[in-house]
Amino acid sequence: MKIDVKVPAVGESITEAVIGSWNKKSGEYVKMNDVIMSLETDKASVEVVAEKDGMLSTLVNAGDTVKIGATVATIDTDAKPTASAAEPKPAATQTTTAPPTSAGRATHPDLQSHLSPAVQRVVNEKGLDSSALSGTGLGGRLTKADVLNATPGVNPAASASPAPQETRAKTPASMPAPILNGPSKQGEIKRVPMTSIRKRIAERLVQAQHTAAILTTFNEVDMTKIIELRAKYKDKFKEKYGVNLGFNGFFVKAVIEALKAFPAVNAYIIDGQEIEYHNYYNIGMAISTERGLMVPCIKDADQYSVAGIEMAIRDLALKGRDGKITPDDLSGGTFSITNGGVFGSMLSTPILNPPQSGILGLHKIEERPVAINGKVEVRNMMYVALSYDHRMIDGKEAVGFLVKIKEGVEDPERLLIEV
Repeated sequence: MKIDVKVPAVGESITEAVIGSWNKKSGEYVKMNDVIMSLETDKASVEVVAEKDGMLSTLVNAGDTVKIGATVATIDTDAKPTASAAEPKPAATQTTTAPPTSAGRATHPDLQSHLSPAVQRVVNEKGLDSSALSGTGLGGRLTKADVLNATPGVNPAASASPAPQETRAKTPASMPAPILNGPSKQGEIKRVPMTSIRKRIAERLVQAQHTAAILTTFNEVDMTKIIELRAKYKDKFKEKYGVNLGFNGFFVKAVIEALKAFPAVNAYIIDGQEIEYHNYYNIGMAISTERGLMVPCIKDADQYSVAGIEMAIRDLALKGRDGKITPDDLSGGTFSITNGGVFGSMLSTPILNPPQSGILGLHKIEERPVAINGKVEVRNMMYVALSYDHRMIDGKEAVGFLVKIKEGVEDPERLLIEV
């Protein structure tokens, strides 16, 4: 009997998706719950698994746009597995070693061979054999850069290895003379279609600029007490919870207290006519992935401790890295935080994440001289920025919101007793 493989519903208002990659080939025998393909929507990637054992026959190609509910493949449950598919893999001997990682640590072979949807798509487009490539990413995994730079039949890691000294060195006489006056030599031009997610990011950013009256206000935060608190408890925190004690947990807590004091910052404008207030706090955390910037949110963040927030952020970051962010992760946010400081940004004006009315930008911590009780002291300072929709939020509220965050971070005890 043949069963249809259909494009599943992957979120409200999503009517079509792109076949990101086929994880199994047409004519290949698949087992129930094997991942057979990945779908790319304008919000996230979704993996589709086989519902039964059988022979897979694909009906569309990777890269094709398909409607939700469309049949894209069939599985013949009456087919028998080939000898190679049915033959169990030999057990590993004691001399088998896991492939080395970029940091020198061992990684399980199954994790090392797993490809993110973005990497898998490039592998399929270029016709590469991923098993023949060496990765430079965490755990020895292939990154998008590895496969973009690879050519069929060539190992990028091997081709990047330095040539012997005698073949690398060139005498001055063999070097080409520079052309000072003459036509410029243009390099290769390459055009590729935008991914669904990149298109959606572009649409939302333009939408934010065109529909909201965006203004940004700034303040600075003395991070000294938070840094001292972190240094004192980070080892015990990591031992107990398994995650690092960062600064994001404190900022999320401070944001929640500020949103309680200024509920307009946690609200939406609907159709330019109504204001929708929220008595819950779904905090979006901007993360950078191979597929672009995403803002998954921590639902009901006010119910979490600092440790719970840090674990939630870690889980979202891992899902983003592995292409596992779901439409549900990206929906329902009421306020967002973006941290450009991790990339070295000292000051920026973040852009709104529609339909939200505010977004907080965090920046690099730097030692600066500041006046403390009439004396100049060197403190660890951070600039913070609030971009907000001026249609919804007045300047007085925006300034008060940042002051509330500043008070909470500079005096962490306030966050514990929620004052």
